Amino acid sequence: MTTAPAWTGTITCRCPTPEMADRLARSLGPEVVREVPRARAQIERGPAGEVRVRIAARDTGALRAAVQTYLGWLRLAEATEIVASLPDGDDED
Repeated sequence: MTTAPAWTGTITCRCPTPEMADRLARSLGPEVVREVPRARAQIERGPAGEVRVRIAARDTGALRAAVQTYLGWLRLAEATEIVASLPDGDDED
């Protein structure tokens, strides 16, 4: 981004276990290095079981788009975690 960010937002995820928070932070790591147009993000570990995504954007449209993007990735990671925890042969519909 060439212009200093004027808008910021933070998404806080509270995971049931610190291990899940570790997996979530690691899975989002590669996405942080990708540039979401007019925005940038940082992943931080909070207290045990907490992950924060801090987003800085040039304008409200860019902030909204970045928040939507990261929420989508977080939902995907959560769904993957649920499926991975199912016993073999069980599918959740």
